[in-house]
Amino acid sequence: MTYNGLNEEEVERSRREYGCNVMTPPKKESLLIRFLECFGDPIIRILLVALVLSIGISIYQFVCTDESASVFLEPAGIFFAVILATLVGFVLELKNEKTFQSLNETNDDILVKVIRNGNVTQVERRNIVAGDIIMLETGEEIPADCELLDSFNLTVNESTLTGELQCHKSVEVDAEVNSSETTYPVNHIMKGCTIIEGYCTARVYAVGDATEAGKVFTAAQVQEGDATPLSKKLDGLADLITKVSYGLAILIIVGRLSHYAILNGFDNDWVTTVKFVLDSLMIAVTLIVVAVPEGLPMSVNLSLAFSMKKLMKENTLPRTMHACETMGATTVICTDKTGTLTKNRMEVSEWQIKQGAEVRVNECIACNSTANIDLSGKEPKAIGNPTEGALLLYLHKQGVDYLDLRQKNEMIDRLPFNTELKYMATVVRSGYDGRKVLYVKGAPEYIINMCDLSEEERNDLYDSLTAMQNKAMRTLALAYKVLDDEEVGFKDDRITANDLTMLGIMGISDPVRDDVPGAMKRCQEAGIKVIIVTGDVVGTAREIGRQCGVISETDKEDAVMTGNEFAALSDEDVLKRLPRLKILSRARPDDKKRLVKLLKQSGEVVAVTGDGTNDAPALNAADVGLSMGDGTAVAREASDMTILDNSFASIGNAVMWGRSLYKNIQRFIMFQMTINVVACVVVVVGAFLDTESPLTVTQMLWVNLIMDTFAALALASLPPSYDVMKEKPRKVDSSIISKEMARRIFGVGGMFLVLLIGLLIWYGHSDIHLPAYELSAFFTIFVMLQFWNMFNAKAFMTGKSAFKGLKECKGFLLIALVILVGQILIVTFGGEMFSVIPLSIIDWVKIIGGTAIVLVVGEVKRLFDKIHLR
Repeated sequence: MTYNGLNEEEVERSRREYGCNVMTPPKKESLLIRFLECFGDPIIRILLVALVLSIGISIYQFVCTDESASVFLEPAGIFFAVILATLVGFVLELKNEKTFQSLNETNDDILVKVIRNGNVTQVERRNIVAGDIIMLETGEEIPADCELLDSFNLTVNESTLTGELQCHKSVEVDAEVNSSETTYPVNHIMKGCTIIEGYCTARVYAVGDATEAGKVFTAAQVQEGDATPLSKKLDGLADLITKVSYGLAILIIVGRLSHYAILNGFDNDWVTTVKFVLDSLMIAVTLIVVAVPEGLPMSVNLSLAFSMKKLMKENTLPRTMHACETMGATTVICTDKTGTLTKNRMEVSEWQIKQGAEVRVNECIACNSTANIDLSGKEPKAIGNPTEGALLLYLHKQGVDYLDLRQKNEMIDRLPFNTELKYMATVVRSGYDGRKVLYVKGAPEYIINMCDLSEEERNDLYDSLTAMQNKAMRTLALAYKVLDDEEVGFKDDRITANDLTMLGIMGISDPVRDDVPGAMKRCQEAGIKVIIVTGDVVGTAREIGRQCGVISETDKEDAVMTGNEFAALSDEDVLKRLPRLKILSRARPDDKKRLVKLLKQSGEVVAVTGDGTNDAPALNAADVGLSMGDGTAVAREASDMTILDNSFASIGNAVMWGRSLYKNIQRFIMFQMTINVVACVVVVVGAFLDTESPLTVTQMLWVNLIMDTFAALALASLPPSYDVMKEKPRKVDSSIISKEMARRIFGVGGMFLVLLIGLLIWYGHSDIHLPAYELSAFFTIFVMLQFWNMFNAKAFMTGKSAFKGLKECKGFLLIALVILVGQILIVTFGGEMFSVIPLSIIDWVKIIGGTAIVLVVGEVKRLFDKIHLR
């Protein structure tokens, strides 16, 4: 048939009316706005308030009390903590965003054959318009949604859109074929899919955003804006810190003023009274500043950044830092099938070959095929029809060179495969014996009827075929016939012989990736439920689920649901079914997105995997969207992480890192809050006793540096532990400060207070004004208590000794060494700036050895707990 296509005027009119064939890119916020958004973290907001108050205190001390400029060191430290905490995440996320953009670069300049003005010409993909008539061949990507006008033996890979590897398409709309078993009409080919066999002429009816892929892409850009599990926990912690610090501040003001009124009344000199009120306010504000854990945001971001960089080295590219932690909170993974659980490559999984017929089988596969194998990469890759490619890969695994066989067998005639015949045939001059041979392969129900078989042989073959089909395999039969030289193999596009010799049958499937069953088991042991969501048919989905370990024989029928059944149920009915659901087959993109939203509504933290355009809405709706490295740009744009090696095992690895990261953050919170409790109590006691702290401002700045920056670095750099995968996911509504953490914070904090107050009493100074030597000793003891407590924090929640695995914690050991050497240098050379004088070697030995009781007590407790658990 002859087509004229559009003329130039019609092209311009179509472009004005329907737009260009380019999908609208997502809107990007400016760098300034994105940087300012970093300050929206609840703890950061508290720190900003604390920074303002701290500056006020410093100005008051500098102007009204003649303090030195060193009083501004505290607000400078808070400012440094805020900037570092925000910049670390901002810079790293920008870097990964650039990596994502490079992965998502698409080439809209590829030329497509188009009929315009009655001529065949080539235009860039972006310039295709609705109404254009295009011509496509094997291997080409479909540039827009089209309706077929002409086609021959057309097979399309729709896996990026529907999950189906091989869809036969034709102009004729067969009611039987175009049933509920197909996602899109049989005479429609969709943008982003690939022609794997045959050729066609088609009319474009949708371009750009109006295509099915474009609709999915647009939907995927609607950001949900949900808070992450970690941010919710930090919100709660920030609220708690705010309430407690404000409560203590009010208590100080009320207590001091009441105490002043009882002892002195308010009849004294008003200047003295005003000064006392101002001093009380400053003490209250100081307590608020002390109570705020300025190192927490930095610790969180450093931990996230550390995990982010490590995951990048382990084939996982996080787009945002919080995606790392959220993976650790995941309770449900909704995974697609093709390319994630399976290899996205058809292979011969089972075969039954007639004994002694191997040579004929090899010739049949090699010569009766239009496919080829690309051996240039690390692994052989089929080119052409996936089913024929699977047979060639089978030969390759057997050590047979299919190209050598093709050269030795002279092809005489060929009958191409078509959907009506259900078989393909080739006549060759055999390189094996020089005879003329007809080789046939195709649907077993057709080939078996052409063969000379006994009833018993037929029944055996049907039993074997049924067993393969029950495992969701596509089945093929191979047969041959030796022809006389004057005999033809087929006539009028049909095989004329009916006495073929059966060579064997092949079971072909897209096999499960080798690492998936083990990775699936580890996720299930970690308390994570896996639901397979696929566009494939029920039988295939169930079999893949069985091989992966998602579903077992004990599961009831309601563990599997089709997309039509899912769409027919109300949200309430689906929520009742969710605890038992394990497979959703024949799912459309909206089904997957709705499933994710309902899972989140039921309190689950949901991760979604996907590599196709059809997965994008669900990837975006999930708490964590996981795209595959070789997936579509649309999928990657909608995701929070990209699994570069497409391995489900990398997903389990990301969960392990996320859980370990959360525990590292908890360790730091416990460590820092312990010191905050001690500092707050010292301020409160000092406020009511009207005394000064035994630690100077510069000494407290060093202590803050230790418990904030250094401790954050040390605890953030702790390597992950595989033991976390033996635990169940943490509850979404649980506090980030667990009961055990609270006991440690107040228990260890109380012990520190007893030791410090006892030390002051032992020094014999009731006014807490220490001479320089004793002040140096007290300062060093205070620091060393925190030093040893950092080792206890490392061992927290592991049930193991603090020395276990210490060799692997190089970052932790380095920072511990920096703290110890730094303290020695400050005390030895700090002089007036730190109000210290050098200590003797004997004093250092006594202090380091004496404060080590903190670690000894921790080790004894861990040993006792271990024995008790046994």
